[in-house]
Amino acid sequence: MSELSVRAWRDAAGEMSTGEGAEKLSARDARRPLETARTRLLVAGAIFALCFVILGGRLVQLSLLGDGPHMAQTTQHQGDLLTLQRADIVDRNGALLATNLPWQSLYVDPTLVLDADEAADKIAGVLPGLTRDEIFEKARAKGSFRWIRRNLTPEQYYAVNRLGLPGFGFKREERRVYPHGSLFVHTLGFAGVDNSGLAGLEAARDQDLKQLAQSHGGALVTSLDSRVQHIVNAELAAAIAEFDAKGGAGIVLDVESGEILALSSLPDFSPYDLESSLPDHRFNRATLGVYELGSTFKAFTTAMALEYGVVDLNDRYDATKPLKVSRFVIRDDHPQNRWLDIPEIFIHSSNIGAAQMARDVGAKRQKEFLGRLGMLSALPLELIENGRPLSPRHWREINTMTIGYGHGIAVTPLHLINGFATLVNGGIQRPPTLLRKRGEAIGTRVIARETSDAMRALMRMVVEEGTGRKAEAEGYLVGGKTGTAEKAVAGGYKKNALITTFVGAFPMDAPRYAVLVMLDEPHGTKATHGYAGAGWNAAPVVGRIVSQIAPMLGVMAILPADEDEEETERLLVRADGEGRQFASF
Repeated sequence: MSELSVRAWRDAAGEMSTGEGAEKLSARDARRPLETARTRLLVAGAIFALCFVILGGRLVQLSLLGDGPHMAQTTQHQGDLLTLQRADIVDRNGALLATNLPWQSLYVDPTLVLDADEAADKIAGVLPGLTRDEIFEKARAKGSFRWIRRNLTPEQYYAVNRLGLPGFGFKREERRVYPHGSLFVHTLGFAGVDNSGLAGLEAARDQDLKQLAQSHGGALVTSLDSRVQHIVNAELAAAIAEFDAKGGAGIVLDVESGEILALSSLPDFSPYDLESSLPDHRFNRATLGVYELGSTFKAFTTAMALEYGVVDLNDRYDATKPLKVSRFVIRDDHPQNRWLDIPEIFIHSSNIGAAQMARDVGAKRQKEFLGRLGMLSALPLELIENGRPLSPRHWREINTMTIGYGHGIAVTPLHLINGFATLVNGGIQRPPTLLRKRGEAIGTRVIARETSDAMRALMRMVVEEGTGRKAEAEGYLVGGKTGTAEKAVAGGYKKNALITTFVGAFPMDAPRYAVLVMLDEPHGTKATHGYAGAGWNAAPVVGRIVSQIAPMLGVMAILPADEDEEETERLLVRADGEGRQFASF
């Protein structure tokens, strides 16, 4: 080092040890460690945040997509994104009856399975109902896709996912769900694992439900009322249990629109478990079953005779003894053994009187009248479970007479209540429907209003003083007709096996709703003194149903003081010199 250099180094060193230069050097040295520490903290924080994001994202990927080497694979096929496949079904008040929910279904890609034995053992342990052998066979099958189980519950999904089995994956699907369980099963039907309708409205409106979902996501609005359905189902089930019946049907119908508010067929079944249900439980007694419904048909016979002018209400028929027709004998179940006028024939349910009335009308006009009421063909209902009536191929005089009191012709309970609706609503025939109607319902006049007025008063008299007394509901004017018939079987009738029915309407001064209850093979009880007729079992069920549904449907009750013995006389007046006539309400 030169002398000049040494001197310069010393001069610089001296300046740094004293004065302003020394102060600047000291402050810079003090800040350097703080700046270094701050920089290191920021870098470390950024690294930790990045690691957290990466790890969190990976955990979500593994838990939901399962593409790790030890997780169930859920590689999604093209088009597997969840989309609404079927529209919701709701009742008339917007209550949800059917909807779709996302579910996971388990499949296997045999080409990716490492140990089929281990996989079969583990999956069989968490999915009851699947055997180890069938899982093993699918895991070793040819191809790249086999279903293991469709529509897993959330618990089953998590249990399988935790097993971490290569080659097994999940496919997101939709499953049809029914919040009310089996309550509407005979009406709504159900959809299969592929989300296609297989029965009921689900099948009959399958394409409509799919198109509705794809177009604007709306709902199919039915005419049903969940509140009314619950009541009908509960009362019908109680009656079946009380009278040890095989089954039964219950219907509530709006007589002004044809809308069905409730439709029940018991026994029923779970819409989720078709395979374990019995054929008798799957059978819809309300719309598919056809039965001889006995004396309820006397209402049609009486209306027919009045409509054609064959009788008036003062006309009388001889019911002093059984009626012989060729080799047949027609008897009364409640014989009065005297001449009966038309109201008495109806009130006491005389087979003899109804048969003679039908004979006087004649086969041609009887067939034509029943045809206008829809009693000879299938109804245009939104169900595939739609029964077709059975009637004589050759309509002879004896057929005319027996059909007059409900034997020799078989119809569904829905046919019967729809015909009764026409008799009481002023004479307008409207097709029944399970869909909510908007605006005025269109119909066809079948009988004159005067005939309808007459039938309403006669039906009220049946409940006041005839075979339907037990259908009375305090505060409401109920009218209707009982029907008790031996069950028709191949080759004749099954002795002591009855079909009992009560069909009526309320309030009879201005009918709005019709109610039907039918019991299949009920038995007498101690409370009924061993009797098993409709007046003892079906009629009281209708009375209980009316008492409960009338307030919720907005039907005003009348004061007890207004319910006196003169109520029918208020509706029934005499015309001078022309006998009984019925005033319009």
